[in-house]
Amino acid sequence: MIYLKTDEEIEIQRESSLLVGKTLAEVARLIKPGAKTAELDRVAEEFIRDHGAEPGFKGYGGFPATLCVSINDEVVHGIPGDRVLKDGDIVSIDCGTLMNGFYGDSAYTFAVGEVDPEVLELLKRTKESLYLGIEQAIVGKRVGDIGYAVQKYVESFGYSVVRELVGHGVGRHLHESPEVPNYGRRGSGVKLKEGMCIAIEPMVNLGRKEVVQGRDGWTIKTADGKPSAHFEHDVAVRNGKADILSTFVYIEQVLNNNK
Repeated sequence: MIYLKTDEEIEIQRESSLLVGKTLAEVARLIKPGAKTAELDRVAEEFIRDHGAEPGFKGYGGFPATLCVSINDEVVHGIPGDRVLKDGDIVSIDCGTLMNGFYGDSAYTFAVGEVDPEVLELLKRTKESLYLGIEQAIVGKRVGDIGYAVQKYVESFGYSVVRELVGHGVGRHLHESPEVPNYGRRGSGVKLKEGMCIAIEPMVNLGRKEVVQGRDGWTIKTADGKPSAHFEHDVAVRNGKADILSTFVYIEQVLNNNK
């Protein structure tokens, strides 16, 4: 069942999505060698609740935290705790909010200290692939057009796209139909209609596409131990141009100030 949102509902959902961007910016202030992942999570939860919302992930399917914090070869769903960020790490932080009955869901991968240039390129190109996918999120296109755009771009650099985890519809539920893979054929899959809200989230590996599940039952890692990057936006499907509901602006203001 695909839910089409009214313009009013999309504006309510935009507030949730923007709050995720603001939360990730608060987290970005703390990202440096020596930062404990549990502290990132604590700050995020406090910030979300202070803004009249609830953490979208905490308790979802039994997940124990506000943030998914995934380091280096961890693709997604890493659990924050006693781990400490180290110089040269990359850390993907995925966050959800629930406010006024609608979910926001966005992710950003950060560099910690001095990161290998090859890995920084992975981050840059994964983020670029997100926006190429978003360009396809318009009325009349299909889900396969989004996945094709992401896959074609990242594979041109020798990277690989994770198959087992995909983007999704988002709205009154954190995960709605349709699924939005980061790979696919042009002109295939569900047709995109005005008012569909989807989370587009490329998960791109420096090495092979295969992934394995960690012992905690949540964390997904690359099978070859090479780094993985993850960027995600919430998008409303529109005529002619996709409407991005979430934002990286606040995050990147913090990162630029930290340089």
